[in-house]
Amino acid sequence: MNVLTRADIMAMADYEAVRREKRREISQIKRNRRVEVGPVATFYFENRATMWHQIHEMLFIEKGGEAQIADELAAYNPLIPNGRELVATVMIEIDDERRRRTVLGRLGGFEETMFIRFGGHEVMGMPEDDLDRTTADGKASSVQFVHFPFTDAQAAAFKAGKSGPGEAIVGVGHPNYAHMAVMSGAVQAALAGDLE
Repeated sequence: MNVLTRADIMAMADYEAVRREKRREISQIKRNRRVEVGPVATFYFENRATMWHQIHEMLFIEKGGEAQIADELAAYNPLIPNGRELVATVMIEIDDERRRRTVLGRLGGFEETMFIRFGGHEVMGMPEDDLDRTTADGKASSVQFVHFPFTDAQAAAFKAGKSGPGEAIVGVGHPNYAHMAVMSGAVQAALAGDLE
């Protein structure tokens, strides 16, 4: 029900006319959907608005026209929360290329170790299954797409803030990257809106 369709896609000339305004709007939305976990991992929690913007940016930059639209919808619709999950793009952000290669080479299976804890609940992340995000030689991708599927009880508890504002934790349990971060109350409130 949250998926984007061809009818949601603007003509690129129309998008170009409102692009600056849309970028400003999405920047405000993303402000309360971002959690830094440890020194180099950032969780960007997606929703319909962030994916609408991403698709339009891809179409605007790549200029693939009508032929590109179906591919972008197929790529980004799975990252829109379905009402009982949170979905994050997790990025390992290291500017130095040599250091990035070294760190990623030690993080095989990273995508299997992410979690959200709150009020006695733990929701384990499930990586997007479009392709393997760890290479055969054990190197992790610097971009991961992770779904956090909630039970009805977990969704109700998260939305009610039973853990208290700002007490939900986002973490990674990889042996070479074990870090956690507390969600701010504003982030938890924004993400609660993804759980219908």
